[in-house]
Amino acid sequence: MIKIRLSRGGVRNKPFYKIVAIDEKKKKTAPYLEMLGHWRPSTKDLSLDKKKVEAWVKKGAQVSPAVKKLLDQK
Repeated sequence: MIKIRLSRGGVRNKPFYKIVAIDEKKKKTAPYLEMLGHWRPSTKDLSLDKKKVEAWVKKGAQVSPAVKKLLDQK
């Protein structure tokens, strides 16, 4: 099953998250199918391609609770 979830990057105390479509069984740092956006919590910077997210959801992808909160904010 495909999930839309966060993939952490950055350094200690300065996180950076990519919003990615990835196979549910893969690790967070594994190669992803497609990058849908990014989120930097320190600056509240959120960039998200809603058309791509909707396309993945139509294909049957599940959205994680954290990404769902970010979608509701935007």
